[in-house]
Amino acid sequence: MCGRFIITDTAPDLVAMFDVEIEGENLPDPSWNVKPTERIPIVLESAKQDPPVRRLEAARWSLVPSGSPDLALGYPTFNARAESVGQKPAFAPSLAATRALIPATGYFEWHTEGATKTPYFVASDDGLPLAFAGLYSWWRNPALSDTDPARWVLTATILTTDAHGQLTEIHERMPVALPEEWWDQWLDPRIVGDQALVDAAVLASRALTETLDFHEVGKVEGNGPELIEPVR
Repeated sequence: MCGRFIITDTAPDLVAMFDVEIEGENLPDPSWNVKPTERIPIVLESAKQDPPVRRLEAARWSLVPSGSPDLALGYPTFNARAESVGQKPAFAPSLAATRALIPATGYFEWHTEGATKTPYFVASDDGLPLAFAGLYSWWRNPALSDTDPARWVLTATILTTDAHGQLTEIHERMPVALPEEWWDQWLDPRIVGDQALVDAAVLASRALTETLDFHEVGKVEGNGPELIEPVR
């Protein structure tokens, strides 16, 4: 799973990194402790124009299907299991046409032995940012009028898969981090997304997994660069 991550790049950094054409408003500041339901930057391509336009937008981290009557669901949707996402009613419509990249500097994972949970920080061994495979959905607040600009809320989720390589030492699951050569294909809304696309993306992510390092950290509390310092 991926329940906490960090993103230390600024909006201009992400615009350059992902060849973004339009930078959205009110993008979140860098954070060393991003939690579910908080605002995160996501990269998407809008199908309203042809060819699609790449955008950097702020989203609520926990996907809410567009037809949901309420923003708060009774089950967690900040992660979506890659092996079954195509069969899940909450995620399948987004998989078909509204896929996203979730930029991250790295993420936290907890290794459990008995009653003891030990936090680790996972990141690329070369310090380069990661791009998690994600999905997004626009949720419409039925309590607000069509003229209220707050009636639409952008929401997103991160795909996870079985842990691979050395990461199996700390947890059984991990986010799907896509290599750069997969970014365009994953984002393109003209490509109808299905389970086969996800399976291929997971396979492509395996090589990138080999470049990930991890180290034990202290308590993941507060928000600052000290959270990723190794325990000595």
